[in-house]
Parts: sequence; C-alpha cells; structure tokens
Amino acid sequence: MKSPNILFIMLDQLRYDCIGYSGAYPVHTPNIDRLAAEGVWFSNAFTPIPICCPSRQALINGRRPETFGALWNFKNGLRIPALESTEYAWPRELHTCDYTNVFLGKWDVHPDLSPLEYGYDTYIGFEGYKEMLAQAYPDIRYEAGFFGERDPVPVECSKTHWLADRACESIRELTSGDHPWYIQLNFTEPHLPCRPSGSFADMYRPEDIPIWSSFNETFANKPYIQKQQLHSWRIEDFTWEEWAPIVARYYGVISQADDAIGKVLQELKQTNTYDDTLVIFTSDHGDMCGSHRMIDKHYVLYDDVVKVPLLIKYPGIAAQGRVCDQFVYNMLDLPPTLLEGLELPVPSWFHGRSLIPLLNDESVPDWRKEIVSTYNGQQFGLYTQRMLRTANWKYIWNTTDIDELYDLAHDPDELINRIYDPGCKKLIQTFRSLLYERLCAEGDGLVQSEWMRNQLLDNKKL
Repeated sequence: MKSPNILFIMLDQLRYDCIGYSGAYPVHTPNIDRLAAEGVWFSNAFTPIPICCPSRQALINGRRPETFGALWNFKNGLRIPALESTEYAWPRELHTCDYTNVFLGKWDVHPDLSPLEYGYDTYIGFEGYKEMLAQAYPDIRYEAGFFGERDPVPVECSKTHWLADRACESIRELTSGDHPWYIQLNFTEPHLPCRPSGSFADMYRPEDIPIWSSFNETFANKPYIQKQQLHSWRIEDFTWEEWAPIVARYYGVISQADDAIGKVLQELKQTNTYDDTLVIFTSDHGDMCGSHRMIDKHYVLYDDVVKVPLLIKYPGIAAQGRVCDQFVYNMLDLPPTLLEGLELPVPSWFHGRSLIPLLNDESVPDWRKEIVSTYNGQQFGLYTQRMLRTANWKYIWNTTDIDELYDLAHDPDELINRIYDPGCKKLIQTFRSLLYERLCAEGDGLVQSEWMRNQLLDNKKL
C-alpha cells in the first residue's frame, strides 16, 4: 500500500450473521455484499470485548482495554478510566504520511475528550443532526423504548443518511486537496432501539422473519445471570411472535444503514477515488436481539455478540472475492494492518497482528489457532468472563459462576453446556491452561493474583 485514501466504516452492534454476504439470515445488504465480493471477507472475525466503549478504545490504542482500565462503558454504572489522550493513538501516526484524518459519527472513546485529541483533524458528531431534527421535526416523540419503532423522519433526513451526507461532503472536499485522507465513519445503527424509516420500516414482515436457531434456550446448566437478564429487561415471557417485529426492525435498520453506505461508495465513484481507496467495514460487536431469548449484549460471550463482520477491499492488494477463515480480531488486528501497509512503525506491544499476509494467502504457518474475548460487567453489576474459542470448541471462564463449554461442531447454537461432562475433563484442563497463558501474555490483571490463578491452573473450579 502506498498512501491510499482510507475509508473505515463501523456499525454499532451488528451481528456477523445479519449481513447478506454471510448467507445466514435474509438481510438485504447489497452495498456491503458488493464490497465483500470485491475484497477479502473474514469469516472468523471477533471483537476482543463485546461492548461499545472498551472495544472502540482498543481500536484506537491497539491493546486490550483491560490493560488501560477500560472495563465497561463509561456512561453506565460505576465510574472507570477511559483511554486518555496521553496514551498512544495510532491515527496520529498517519500524519507522518501527510494524511488528513476525519472522524464522523459515534465516538465513545472518552467521555470528555474528542477525536481531535487523538490524532484527528476534523470531528463531526451528531450535534448538527440534533439541531436539524429539532428545527424540522419538533413534534416527534419516541415511545417504544429499547424495543424500537418506526421512525417518522423520512429516510433522506434520517440519522443514517444525514451522516452519509456528511461523509460525502468530506470526500468531495478532501479529494480536491493534495493529501491522502483517512475517514472514520461510525454509524450508531443498528444499536437498539431500532427505528427504521420509510420503506425500510416495512421491508421485512415479522411473519417472514426466521426464528433464531438458538431461540429455544432453557438456561439449563447455564450461569444464573443469563436467566436473570430476562427478568432485568422484563422479557422473560416474550414469545417469538413478540420478538419477530423487533428483529424485523433490526433487519430494517441494517438495510437502511447499507443504503446510506451505498451513497458514500457512490461518492467515491463520482470523485474517481473508488478504485484507489482502501475500504474497511466492521462492527464493534454483535447483538442478542432475541437469540437465546436475550436482548442487547451483556453477561454473555455467545458468538451472537463476539463474532463480527469484517471485510477489507483494496484493488491490487486484497484478493477479490476471497473468504479468509483464519481467526482474526477486528479492533486489535486492524491497527497493525494499517501501519504496516503504510510502512509505518508497528509498536511491539500491540496485542494484534497485521492482516496483510492474509489478504492474498491463507497459508500463514504460525497464525493463531484460537481467539480470546473478555467481559467485565456493566449497568446490571460486575461479572468477569474470559473466553477461549477454537474452531470446534468454546470455553468460557465465569469467575463467579459455572463455567461454560460448547461443542461448536455439534452444537453451533451453544445451547448445551458440557462443562460437567466427564469426557471433557482433559479438554477443559487444556483450555484453562491455554487461556491462562494468553491472559498473562497480554497483561490481563484478572489472572495476576494467586486466587484467580488457582481457578484455572489447579482445576479447583467446579
């Protein structure tokens, strides 16, 4: 890569299996699908932590959020540190290559400091959208809460398309200059509450929405907190007939965001920069949205929330239409990927690896064989989890409750917890030792005490 323009698109709370290209569920995303077909689609991409603020801070810094104290969203619950501007932020390094850096949309890296403190030259948040909405639609009221509803604002004035318009304006302005540009385009969709506008609100009929394959969750032999979440959200008696309209709105707002992305891609073509622009697409984490009968993303490490879409499109560098099955992290592997591609120094303390070797060749002999994701708690209380996932198994260390072990080859929906299966005892010991090694190597403070170390290495945990 030699100083290409870079467009980094991130959605909020988008499941891997709710992109049309994944082939899992009938969500219409033609623009994202086209990007995937023109680049590399990573079929085993995971977030290091399935919660908004810590995952976004990890992306800016290149390390797991636990290493700098970003344990959960700083907007909810107990106060915690955020990534301070005195910490390393790789967007600053792009100035070495004369990049102009623009940040558009959702930030969530620091409660008080803006992207301007972390290497971006321009920041456009949603204040302008709120002002437009107050002036043009002063009487609009939303009443359905987190379960979502139709947005009476027309599509062309919706938040998705307002943000896309700002991106198009930035592309036109930057393309007229002499410097390469980096645009970080962060949508808030499809984070709940989902409020699709216009035709997107009617795009999917609830009766046509296929039931999640994990919906028949009984919570037998599962951590208590999972069932408690249903009561906390007051959804313990929801049937699929009640969930289907919610999922239909989730689908609808994903398709609406895809349409907005299409506007931005069209602007690239009109400015003759499409074929010279590196485009990255991903999400910070997934969403339960009725899977396992649960909502949002808290206190679980199911694939519904930790597995994410990730694609890289760059003509001449990334192979077209290639699917890479290797285990990758979006938030941790993308920083070294961009720096290495621009021939900039890659910090040795990064927790991720550059994806450049995978853009054309899958046979990287020493590539990782497992993935680790974490969770630490949120507004419903503190609850630490550490996950080790291989191609066929997932082990979850729940430090204050029953652990979880899923045979993904025979139980891809993660419904049957095998943690007490006598035949899995040896496997569990292996996974606990391997998880301990990974956590120690990356400076996770959870295992730096004798009591917690004993849980994993002495196999005293029931």
